[in-house]
Amino acid sequence: MKEFLNKIKHWHKIAYFLLAYDLFTIAFSYFLALWVRFDCRYSLIDHRYLQGYFHSIVFYALFTVVLYWLLGLYRSIWRFASFYELNEMIYATGISFVTYWVVMWIFVLRMPISYHVFGIAFQFFFGLVIRFSYRFINLLRDKQQAVNVENNVLLIGAGSAGRMILRDVNFVSQGESPRSNSSRIVAIIDDNPNKWGRYIDGVEVIGGRDKILYAVEKYEIKEIYIAIASLIPSEKRNLINICKETNCRIKQLPNMYAEKAGIVSAGNLQNITIEDVLGRDPIQLHQEDVAAQLSGKVVLVTGGGGSIGSELCRQIAKYNPKQLIIFDVYENNAYDIQLELKRTYPNLDLVTLIGSVRDARRIEYVFETYRPNICYHAAAHKHVPLMEDSPCEAIKNNAVGTYKTAYAAMKYGCDRFVLISTDKAVNPTNVMGATKRICEMIIQTFDKAVKDSAEDKLPVLYTHDSNMALAVAEGASVAGDMTPVAAGSGHTEYVAVRFGNVLGSNGSVVPLFKRQIAEGGPVTVTHKEIIRYFMTIPEAVSLVLKAGANASGGEIFVLDMGEPVRIVDLARNMIELAGMRPDIDIEIEYTGLRPGEKLYEEKLMAEEGLKETENNLIHVAEPIRFDNRKFLDNLGQLMKIAYGNENDQIVQMIRETVPTFMG
Repeated sequence: MKEFLNKIKHWHKIAYFLLAYDLFTIAFSYFLALWVRFDCRYSLIDHRYLQGYFHSIVFYALFTVVLYWLLGLYRSIWRFASFYELNEMIYATGISFVTYWVVMWIFVLRMPISYHVFGIAFQFFFGLVIRFSYRFINLLRDKQQAVNVENNVLLIGAGSAGRMILRDVNFVSQGESPRSNSSRIVAIIDDNPNKWGRYIDGVEVIGGRDKILYAVEKYEIKEIYIAIASLIPSEKRNLINICKETNCRIKQLPNMYAEKAGIVSAGNLQNITIEDVLGRDPIQLHQEDVAAQLSGKVVLVTGGGGSIGSELCRQIAKYNPKQLIIFDVYENNAYDIQLELKRTYPNLDLVTLIGSVRDARRIEYVFETYRPNICYHAAAHKHVPLMEDSPCEAIKNNAVGTYKTAYAAMKYGCDRFVLISTDKAVNPTNVMGATKRICEMIIQTFDKAVKDSAEDKLPVLYTHDSNMALAVAEGASVAGDMTPVAAGSGHTEYVAVRFGNVLGSNGSVVPLFKRQIAEGGPVTVTHKEIIRYFMTIPEAVSLVLKAGANASGGEIFVLDMGEPVRIVDLARNMIELAGMRPDIDIEIEYTGLRPGEKLYEEKLMAEEGLKETENNLIHVAEPIRFDNRKFLDNLGQLMKIAYGNENDQIVQMIRETVPTFMG
């Protein structure tokens, strides 16, 4: 018997207790109703009414508990009893009341009306009391234990999301130990004056955001929860800046959809990120032209596993392409984005290929086999200091790789080729920036050749045999079909999109600062006055897609990067967001400018003009004229020197190729 009892689950025991309680209280409720009807004197109760009661009450009690069971009133977790349980109790009471009245009137005895009215009232009262008393007892207990809470929390936002957070933090653990006695919301901030001085679950809305510092001091706040789902980035930034004046830990809702999905809880709150501090208002783009360009098309993304390339793949997948091809030399990144897209878009025709843009045969195979309509070329070496030490590799991958990819796009009928460029290509002071400027010049050269029907004058770059060289139009045939294309056969539109640093991208200072802070510092900044333009990865990619959709060929699009940010301010913000104090808990160390690094990045060259487009965040730079023939000759020399690994000569050749190179 003892073993049998041990196998019974705890909630089953509670259900059996409730069932026995209900059987007793239902019977007692109607006896009490009869007793009240006859002036609370048993001797005055009419004998026929007593008989009617005794003949029917057992069957009625059994019917009622079966009804309770069907409505789930024995399966609820009563420590979390809410309106749902109350609603089900009302339904059960109404149904049992009508059923008992009709059955008694037709089949047994017409009882006094007061018998049924008082009886059902007592039944509802006793049934409700036992079920909700457990919750109320725990509410009182939590209030008594609130004095032992270690962390007082300030909640910002008195809307529905804030209410969910409040209930989760203050009341989620009723019947258990309250969230390890660690946190409790003691005050609420909301900018709506109509809510000031009012209470939510016993917690006062003390005022607007001007009361944040006052509340932190008065209530000894340790944590601040921002629970406003509809905040735009500029408003969130202002709010965070106020909160940062305190030493409190700051958390926020994960996204604006959490509230709609009903998944708001303290466990879902996230730490404030640097994107929240620096983020701009959301870009409002009409993407009908992007959808029209990508829908039903075969799209190739080179470098598709990188930070920019992977986001390109995510956003392209939304527009229902006929096929999306991820091409990357690094298989781990490619595999990660492949799994993500397969999970998110199970019906997407996705192809993931491993290879290098430096391999002309591999690139030709990809274009010949899949015939992409659009190519986004994001494959590149981007680390400035590393490229200073390995300039030949920068030429091989960035310049030669871009040329080979652009050539294959033209040869196999790709409609549009979009180069992802950088503001470091403007008056470059480092090898990486100079090679990206060469990429832009390649794009302009190809666009001019296509428009002039001079495709046959574009040489084929190859490195497949011992006589590595430029295969020009004198009938050269190398490595199979590596021959120049016929004049007038191309129709590809070539464009470049130039923007600055993106927050959190590979090579960005943000991941570096995060690692340094996690290690206890120091955080290394090259110079006190160094500034950079920053943009979030999704924002940059959406503008790239928009610019690419509106291109007509040959343009260099320049994205509006907003206001520049001092890197030292970025470092201080990240240290504060980690709950520490700059120069006290985490030291900031200045290491000096690295080779090829400049204090500020430019978005345009002095010779370039700037044209407005229909979107004020996208501009078009007037192209700088240069001798295309001489450029191609220089490019051939660059390739020979690079594949000869002659680092001493390569920088000088870059200077001859890029007149604005100041390295």
